[in-house]
Amino acid sequence: MRVEEFGFPGPLRDRLVDAVLSGAKTSTTGLLAEYQREGEPLPEVGGRGAVIDSAGRIVAVTETAQVRVVPLGEVDLRHALDEGEGYTSVAEWRAGHERFWHSEELRAALGDPGFTVDDGTAVVLERFRLVAGFR
Repeated sequence: MRVEEFGFPGPLRDRLVDAVLSGAKTSTTGLLAEYQREGEPLPEVGGRGAVIDSAGRIVAVTETAQVRVVPLGEVDLRHALDEGEGYTSVAEWRAGHERFWHSEELRAALGDPGFTVDDGTAVVLERFRLVAGFR
């Protein structure tokens, strides 16, 4: 079972994990570049993931229902809403994600201090369901 890490440990991850556990978060977005850098395969439909909290504890198990790789400019409203973070538009969702993707922490993880995204940046859209929560 793969490990599911939402954001980096800290307040953002805590909010995202809470949203998964409440059922509000049923989709997530990653950069294809992150998967490539880590040499990680993309999630597969039917695959399960162990969601970890900021302390590294497994707090939930999810099952992947859909995976799409699309250009950032093609992310739709349904996906943005289903991220469970309170976004009400794709523009709001994108602004929040760009803050994260342009953060020093993510740029360091990618090994690219000048990393930036644009409409053509490949993103991995995953839809999942909560199988079990352990809190």
